[in-house]
Amino acid sequence: MVNADRLLALLNCVTESAWCETFFALSKAMGFDQALFGIVRSKQTPLESAFLRSSYSSQWRRTYDSEKLHYVDPTVGHCLSSTLPLAWSPHVFKTLRQKQLYEEASGYGIRSGITFPIHGANGEFGVISFASDTRSNRISLEEISYALPELALIRDYAFESSLRFANLKNTPQMGAHITPRELECLKWAMVGKTSWEIANILHCAEATVNFHMSNIRRKFEVTTRRQAIVKAIRLGLLSPQ
Repeated sequence: MVNADRLLALLNCVTESAWCETFFALSKAMGFDQALFGIVRSKQTPLESAFLRSSYSSQWRRTYDSEKLHYVDPTVGHCLSSTLPLAWSPHVFKTLRQKQLYEEASGYGIRSGITFPIHGANGEFGVISFASDTRSNRISLEEISYALPELALIRDYAFESSLRFANLKNTPQMGAHITPRELECLKWAMVGKTSWEIANILHCAEATVNFHMSNIRRKFEVTTRRQAIVKAIRLGLLSPQ
């Protein structure tokens, strides 16, 4: 199970090395020996210029980068056009070069895992992968599926906290003002309340709650409620439970 303190530690890291150490520790805690995080300013930005940190073998990274295998890798291609995670299995690697890539990666302990796309509200694009040396089979894929919510949470925290190190020029300065009522809605959302439940607590219409949440997402320049909560925690507007 993901450690909440480590998630918050990602937001509080003041050095890149501490951020990497915390991110890799979270990956290991979830049962994945290796992890990768990469992000660029937009889909149009050359992938070679990505802010990329991984615990993969340095030799494999040199091979991957020198041969520009990100243009071959089907997990990257998937993330460019989808918001859904992709669990690895041999059938994902279809062409001869993709199959060769998979075999090479397997030799470095990157045999199975899952890749999540990152699509930021300001056009940022990235991938986050969790990998292990376990052979891909029905059981391992089922185990990964159970871990999806927690891995997605790590993805959101990793993306938000990486912005201070990635130097993405189109990332806005944060500090948007939200109203007391909006903050109240956000506090209840943080503890898992639905819009309907929040409306009953605050004695207002469900549409009103949705209106406030929409305003919060717009002000924070995020696309989901969970991303808004993460950003509010980072800004010190919310105290995690």
